[in-house]
Amino acid sequence: MTAKWVRCQMPPGCEEWPGVAIIPSRPALVPASFVVDMKTTALLGFIFACSIFTGLLHAQQKPTTQIRVQAEFIDVSHEQLTELMFGEKVAANDGELRKQVAQWVKDGKASIVETMLCVANSGMKATTESIEELIYPTEYEPADGGASLDSFFKKEDEKPLEWKDIIASAVGPTPTAFETRNTGSTMEIEATLGVNNKTVRLRIVPEMVHHVGNQIWAEWKDERGSAPIQMPTFYTLRINSNVTLTLGNYMLLAALSPKDKNGHPDFTRKLMVFVKADVVGN
Repeated sequence: MTAKWVRCQMPPGCEEWPGVAIIPSRPALVPASFVVDMKTTALLGFIFACSIFTGLLHAQQKPTTQIRVQAEFIDVSHEQLTELMFGEKVAANDGELRKQVAQWVKDGKASIVETMLCVANSGMKATTESIEELIYPTEYEPADGGASLDSFFKKEDEKPLEWKDIIASAVGPTPTAFETRNTGSTMEIEATLGVNNKTVRLRIVPEMVHHVGNQIWAEWKDERGSAPIQMPTFYTLRINSNVTLTLGNYMLLAALSPKDKNGHPDFTRKLMVFVKADVVGN
């Protein structure tokens, strides 16, 4: 069987032979099947582009899943935590643990220190803060002794300075650089709903920062008051974790040692950190 050939956009004056298209000054042989294949390819490409656009349109119209993440800090004694985790009546799951701790709170045997809650779209990051900014100096200019001792001695036609005048002209260390530290509680989350819509992959960074005092490195006192060189001391409770949660169920994320009244770690007590995730807004 002889294949049929056709010409594409043949200019006037061209002759068509059976099966061959001849273009003056530039001969070309174009199979008819090639023209058909190009049309088919163009049609398939148009259909594919339409399907992609339709899929994107439906994806944009689909409601976004919102996830609420809750973190609780509950203060218990070290002995209570040990009994709860390794005693004779060990809870079957973390939800049972949370119920037992809730009963301790009602009985006055435990206390809720902080609760942090944040809602975000699935797969997106979010932050919640309850903070107070503390601005403190980090660099100082050295103290200036004031008038030189030479001015203390009498010179011709000059009245000599007294010791109190020289001391009064002295200037203490002067702050030249500062930093800011947030004290209080913050929580960063990134929660992604699982493919089965029953679990949540959670990245969570809860943090509590306390300003517990200042450490003095040098003293400066004069008649105007005191201007010591000092640096603040902070006590930080922080967790950085990636976990998978079952929707609606509690998980005991960590246990931390809180500060005592002097701002030092208190190992006789523990902060139990529970976390839970729920789907909201659907």
